[in-house]
Order: sequence, then structure tokens, then C-alpha cells
Amino acid sequence: MKKIFIKIFFSALILSVISACNDEGLDPTLSQAKDLEASINTVNDLRTVLAGGYDRMTSVSYYGRDLIIFGEVRTDNCFSNANSNRFVSVGQMSMLPSDAYASDTWTRIYQAIGNANIVINKSSSQLSGDTGEINHIKGQALIMRALGHFDLVRIFGQQFVDGQGGMSALGVPYVTTFRDANNLYPSRNTVQENYDSIINDLDNAISLMNASYDDPSKHYLTSLSAHAIKARVALYFKKYQIAENEAKIVVDSGKYTVASATNYAATFKTDSTPNIIFSLDFNANDNLGNNSLASIYRGSAYGDIVALKNLYDAYDTGDIRKTTTFIAPNGSSTLEYRNIGKYPTVATPADDVPIVRIEEVVLIYAEALLNNGKAADALIQLNKIPANRNASTYTAATMDNILLERRRELAFEGFRFDDLARTGKSIPLVDPVRQKFGTINYGSFKYAFPIPQSEVGANGNVKQNNGY
Repeated sequence: MKKIFIKIFFSALILSVISACNDEGLDPTLSQAKDLEASINTVNDLRTVLAGGYDRMTSVSYYGRDLIIFGEVRTDNCFSNANSNRFVSVGQMSMLPSDAYASDTWTRIYQAIGNANIVINKSSSQLSGDTGEINHIKGQALIMRALGHFDLVRIFGQQFVDGQGGMSALGVPYVTTFRDANNLYPSRNTVQENYDSIINDLDNAISLMNASYDDPSKHYLTSLSAHAIKARVALYFKKYQIAENEAKIVVDSGKYTVASATNYAATFKTDSTPNIIFSLDFNANDNLGNNSLASIYRGSAYGDIVALKNLYDAYDTGDIRKTTTFIAPNGSSTLEYRNIGKYPTVATPADDVPIVRIEEVVLIYAEALLNNGKAADALIQLNKIPANRNASTYTAATMDNILLERRRELAFEGFRFDDLARTGKSIPLVDPVRQKFGTINYGSFKYAFPIPQSEVGANGNVKQNNGY
């Protein structure tokens, strides 16, 4: 009910200055944008605009489903069986610039960033309310903006495409204003510029936020979630010392604990468990129905995303993740390997979607320590995960072992493609019949989505990605 109230309140605020606005797009004229900015006068108004950003993050085109599936269906974890023809082009890596998966996600993430920019750029001197709370809300908006741009550059950036320049390759436009008359058609920044801006936003967020204003529900971003996301970003870009430092802050905070084998399943069907750092809120009254993650993984209406046997076989026999997360065919020719443990509620998909949990941060810490020459310390961190999953622990911390444990622990949560890409690996072809993309070598132009044709057509400053 809380999210429904926020939606109604946010719509009322917007409709007071914009005559026609719906949930699919907030694109006022410049004069209307100025009216919108002028209508935000209190800390409650500011909080409501930020809530609109959180709501957009829950969209089916963003963390509600698509972004997570993008990281699984292009890998050796999952494939699309085309039951409802969803994620076929993504799973076959045959996308075109006209593909709705590219345009919908591009649009929705920039809409969330738009909400964040309204909050960030509203002068605190024009707002009534507690200054500390205003700063904390602005800090959340900075994290939201940073995470949104990181998600965009992961999908659309050219950093892993041969011949495009690595960190000097084209990333995405880093948008820091809402409907700026002087920058209505922004150009693409380089990947390096994207990275620098993401880190700068996260650092500014950390400096503004105070833990005393943290919401206990874990449905809102905090300074520790900023440290965790900064560690994720740093690891992705091979900034291992930064990744180590940021992960250590989160791990050493003592605020989060790795779920035990007994409590593992609860992570995905109980709100705000001790291992969750940040999750998006869904409930019985406010969920995505047949468009949910539960439905695409195993629902009778859709159920397009199926696990590959190679992933199932990656787990030890007694591993709680194998017995809790999967259902296996067990000799039946009509059943498939399915994710039933993560996002488990199909009829009314009210399960929260974890965005950051401590297990990921521990594995970031292990990988950063290893790359910083601290293998013994890395092993201690690495073994925290299998030791709590009824699985065999490791005798050595190696990149292969860390990537294997990441695959096991983070399966179905959208990490696998990035783990392969950032470590310079080709997509493993473990089932040529089901993985219909064939051989995709590291450096292929298919490692990046096409820029949406609608964006290229509307903004002459945005260049299409190589190969499309």
C-alpha cells in the first residue's frame, strides 16, 4: 500500500503542472519542466519525486525483469525456449536497433535518472524541512543516478568490443540535468568519462548521507549501499584497490551477515533479511503479475527462461542452492531445469528483488584481494559463501574458483554475462541446441546492445554502436 500511495501522490504532484503525463514517460516541455521544479517546495515533495525514481526501477524494463534476464539469457546459465516469444532476440544475440528490449530499457533507465536529477538539482535553500534529511534524499538520488548510468554502460557501452578503444570507447550520455535547454541532445561520453562520473556521484552521495536517516526496510539506498555499488563498479572496471577498500567498509560494518544454509531460501521470499543491503519492494497489491521474474522463470503463462543443465551440474550434490533453487527434469522428457527458489511466488509475485546483498560484496572483496596479491585473505572471504551453503570449501583462491562461486551464488540475478565480459571470456557454448547464438567470441560487437534506433533518429549526436 505504501508504494501505491507514493504513486498516487507523485502523480498528483506532476499533474498539478503537467496536463498529460502517464507512467510510461515523463517528457514535459521546457516550460512545464520549470513549473515542475518550482512545485517542489518541501522535503516531502522531494521525497515523493525520488519515490517516482524507485518506482521506475521496479519497471519490467529495468530491475523488475528485463535487466536481470539480459545478464542470464546470453550466457551458459540460461536460454529462452520461446514459449511466449520473449527474450528470443536477446538470447540468440540477434538484436537489431529496432528491438524493443533495447529501446524500452534505455528509456526506462533514463526516466529513473530524470527523477534523480530533479532531486539532485533542486536547491536546498528553496526547500523547507530538515537539512539532514534533504541531504540524505539527495544522496539517494546520486546513487540512483550513478547506478542507472552504470547499468546503461554495461549494456550499451563499447568497452568490450574489439577495435573500439576500451576505456576510451563510446559509453552512454551521462545526463545530469532534467530537460536542460542547453543540452537537449547530449552526445555519448566515453566509457572512462562514464566511470569517472559514476564514482564522483557515489562519493558525493556518501558525503551527504547520514545513517540515522536510513529506512530499516532496506527498500531505500543508504551510504553503505553506495559503498557496495562503488565496489561493484570498481571490480567491473578492474580498479581492484578501490574495490577492496569499498567492500571492506561494507563487510567490516557488521550490519549484514551471509545467510546460513538454513536461512538461504528466505533471502528470496522474506523482506529485508540480514544479508540484504538494498532490494526493490513488491507486494501482493503492487507487483508485475505475468511480467514478473517469477513468471518468466517458471510461470505457466510465460516461463521462457530455462536453466541449462551445465549450470545445474556446477553445484555440489548437497549444496543448498541446488536443492532449493532448482527443479530438475528427473528423467521426464517434458520438464526442464527451472529456477524455483529465486523470485519464487508465481500466482501473486510479491517477492522483493534483491539488488545488492552481502554475499556479492564478500565475493567482490575476495576477487579484489586476490588481484591485489593477498591470496590468503582472499581465500578466507571466498570460503564464507560455500561454508554457508553445505558445499565444499576451496583450498585456494583463484580467479576460476571465484568466478565459479559467483556463478553458483548469483545465478538468475543477472551477473553472469558481465562476469564473462569483464574477465575477457568468450560465451561458453555448453548446449549448441539451446544456445542458439552459436560461437560468440570475446570482442564481438554483440557484447553490446544496439543503441535504440528511436534514439539515434531523434538525437543526431548519438552514434550507433559498431556492427549495427
